[in-house]
Amino acid sequence: MVQPEIPLSVDGQLLDEQTLQKLQDDLPNDEVLYDLAELFRVFGDTTRIKILYALFESELCVNDIAQVVGLSQSAVSHQLRLLKASKLVKFRREGKAMYYSLDDDHVRSMIALGMEHVEE
Repeated sequence: MVQPEIPLSVDGQLLDEQTLQKLQDDLPNDEVLYDLAELFRVFGDTTRIKILYALFESELCVNDIAQVVGLSQSAVSHQLRLLKASKLVKFRREGKAMYYSLDDDHVRSMIALGMEHVEE
């Protein structure tokens, strides 16, 4: 007979029912957690991280991004579509050129915090 796992706190003490219920109530719903996991999945690709890092300070056109990261324009465009769909980059059109930048300061903060974490 398999016994259910009893939740323990960090120090090994049993959690009281009220604390356990609060922790369960505070969990975001599955859809929000799925969206968060998808966001981190997008961050899980070195090429996309290079593109985001290239856009950290200023907006760039596809050709400039391709030169910075050493990929074809086609490959960069494909990655930019994924980054746009995840609301990590935005674009503006100037004539025939498309200029890309980080979508907002949240994206900049996530990259900065990630770099800080890996450089510790």
